[in-house]
Amino acid sequence: MNRPESKTILFVANSSWNLANFRAPIIAALKDHGYKVAAAVPDDAGAARLRDSGVEVHSVDVDAQGFSPLRDSLLLIDYLKLLRRVRPAAIFGFTIKPNIYASLAAARFGIPVINTISGLGTGFLSGSLLQGLVTRLYRWALARSKRVFFHNEEDRDMFVELGIVSAAQAVVVAGSGVDLRRFQPVEKNTDQRSPVFLFIGRLLTDKGALEFAKAASIVRKSRQARFRMLGALDDHPKAAPRDVMHRHAADGTIELLEPAQDVRPYIAEADCVVLPSYREGLPRVLLESAAMATPVIATDVAGCRQAVDDRVTGLLCEARSAESLASTMADFADMPAERRLEMGAAARAKAEREFCESGVVAAYLEELRKIGI
Repeated sequence: MNRPESKTILFVANSSWNLANFRAPIIAALKDHGYKVAAAVPDDAGAARLRDSGVEVHSVDVDAQGFSPLRDSLLLIDYLKLLRRVRPAAIFGFTIKPNIYASLAAARFGIPVINTISGLGTGFLSGSLLQGLVTRLYRWALARSKRVFFHNEEDRDMFVELGIVSAAQAVVVAGSGVDLRRFQPVEKNTDQRSPVFLFIGRLLTDKGALEFAKAASIVRKSRQARFRMLGALDDHPKAAPRDVMHRHAADGTIELLEPAQDVRPYIAEADCVVLPSYREGLPRVLLESAAMATPVIATDVAGCRQAVDDRVTGLLCEARSAESLASTMADFADMPAERRLEMGAAARAKAEREFCESGVVAAYLEELRKIGI
């Protein structure tokens, strides 16, 4: 079948929130270049924002958790029906199931696909059986991709070594980048007040939420400090236990904050942003913190170590270890204010040098140019 003549670019993802929060710059750039933009996503909380930005939203239900042959077959059928109706010029895929099943559907119509692996997710963190299944599905689907973007070199290398993609297909970009004009440095206090440590993200075990709370309880025994957690405590299978988190909040170890659309005021109030994740793509929160000249503490794992220059823009600690995290936070608490400010300035310089979102947007537009769309 001939390539469709329409200049509609279809985004597929497991949530409209993902596109509204992380892909807005790419969507805006496509519209500025004369493309129509559509999205195949669940009609969730971010759908209205997408519609308000001029995106044509097609409701497609995606079961993001687990692999059910029946539900995943229905998802593939939904994509086939949608592509037959919309006939996009190209598809931009994000998140595991849309990457897999939209790619398979696109192959039926000869529609070029550009996929993004923003992180390996629980499929690669939950054991060999699930990893094996995801690997086989990815290998089957991504072989048809024109290009596969990765957010760090380690994820790219793993996919190439496993034979999921070829080296020629794979390109590394700086995540979704960061808007350096929106995320500006703010003046930090230089007195000897108690440092404020801030965790931003869903309160999941894989994000290190439990390690953060336990480390906070350790550090508070010897130092004056505040430990804030900004994010949703929801029903995700990997969610930190509610009773544990509420117990830590009740005894004053942590402050649980409601999720916020704009994280800038919270980063501005923090001396250090902490992400004790088990593995990442290239975490947006670390890029935003760097842009605001705020030092970070992160785990020495794929994705985080690409965002942090240890002892220069922030500090790295061991993953899955509350004790290592506590020791690292104690080291930061003991730092002179001038040293913290130096780290923050270095972080901003790194963001300007490596993480500007305009470079990420340009990479996607260039791929469309290469395939003649």
